Amino acid sequence: MSAISDRKAREELERESRHVDEDSLESLLARQKKVEEKVQSSGRLNRFSTDIRLMFSLLRDFWNGRYRQVPWKTIAAIAGALLYVLNPLDLIPDMILGFGLLDDAGVVALCLKLVESDLHRYAAWKELHAETAGK
Repeated sequence: MSAISDRKAREELERESRHVDEDSLESLLARQKKVEEKVQSSGRLNRFSTDIRLMFSLLRDFWNGRYRQVPWKTIAAIAGALLYVLNPLDLIPDMILGFGLLDDAGVVALCLKLVESDLHRYAAWKELHAETAGK
């Protein structure tokens, strides 16, 4: 059984995603290191560390105009999930030892499920772009 239901994770993700705009996206990109530190220090979130780095890479390439082949709803969902991770007073407050990051992991997992195909396309584009940049 998951820590929070898919329905509750979806509600939280949708709530956070609704508030994403250019200012919050810029602020989130500036706090990338803080999110990555939180992920690395948490067993519950650490398994998502590679995915979260890819999510930040997509957001940064979108922000800088290098990659725009992604719908805004994907950008908003990714940013919403990462902003949720940053919020210490979310559904289950982070200071509750052993349980505080279960909801964060549930929201990130749901987000990954929802944007999986867009992330795969971006990863392929990024790999191709890296290969052609090296030539």
